[in-house]
Amino acid sequence: MEQRHLGHTGLRVSRIGLGTLTWGRDTDEHDAAEQLKVFWEAGGTLIDTADVYGDGEAEYVLGKLMDGFVPRRDLVISTKAGSVPDPDRRFDTSRGHLLAALDASLSRLGTDHVDLWHIHAFDPATPLEETLQALDLAVSSGRARYAGVSNFCGWQLAKAATWQLAAPGVRTRIASTQMEYSLLQRGVEREVLPAARDLGVGLLPSSPLGRGVLTGKYRSATPAGSRGASEHLAPFVAPYLDETANGIVDAVQTAADGLATTPLQVALAWVRDRPGVAAPIVGARNAQQLTEALSVEALSLPDEICRALDDVSAPVHRYPDHDWSTL
Repeated sequence: MEQRHLGHTGLRVSRIGLGTLTWGRDTDEHDAAEQLKVFWEAGGTLIDTADVYGDGEAEYVLGKLMDGFVPRRDLVISTKAGSVPDPDRRFDTSRGHLLAALDASLSRLGTDHVDLWHIHAFDPATPLEETLQALDLAVSSGRARYAGVSNFCGWQLAKAATWQLAAPGVRTRIASTQMEYSLLQRGVEREVLPAARDLGVGLLPSSPLGRGVLTGKYRSATPAGSRGASEHLAPFVAPYLDETANGIVDAVQTAADGLATTPLQVALAWVRDRPGVAAPIVGARNAQQLTEALSVEALSLPDEICRALDDVSAPVHRYPDHDWSTL
């Protein structure tokens, strides 16, 4: 699999990443092992997890699999911290909480460092410079090699990245931002992606298949065993089951038919090759699904197909993103 630099850093990652959102909950250790083996044998390196996935079980399962199953040195482990199970405060990015969470993640993963550590979301209750100092301490102590953010809007990302760049050699630069991005969700193109490209931050798209909807499996009904049929994941899929999404899914299917490939591969190739994207993060239900996703490595969409998909899924971006004098 092709490797790409993550933003303006020396870290190279596979241009498809493996997500572990369901590991330790819907995906047991056996199925996780099969996925990891398929991914590793295909040349994949980037594994994405978080301390809250499966209440920590995802990290624990990944740690067990790195113990003799897949060499730790062959993987780029990315995890996140900052989400908390508190109904009154969804995120805690205080320095104390973040560093304690990182230590707990390292214990579950069974490693002395992660390659990439993300702040899971912006916390308005904590000064941003305090949050960013936790990144500096994690990197300077060797517990993390690179640092990033996740779910930061445009101004939040720009402020964080600029703050870090203001003291080169002292503060660790923001290497990446993880955001939802797909043909069904192009909101990052408004401000986040321009900021990331300007500041040398690599984009790691989550849900690149529109929470599974872009595969076309929901076109006629909700299949049993899918995330849309899952009690705890159905609300996650539901926002993309409207008429607007249906039109985009139909266009993806038409493109797939014309290219003699699958909607999954078309949708994934589109987001993988967008400017500024380092590696979409793919979450699979089983090894067979993952194998199909990884087969996108051989696919590059023709320019005319890309333009057609761009047009049918184009978000409305007007003032102030476009020239105000034309309004």
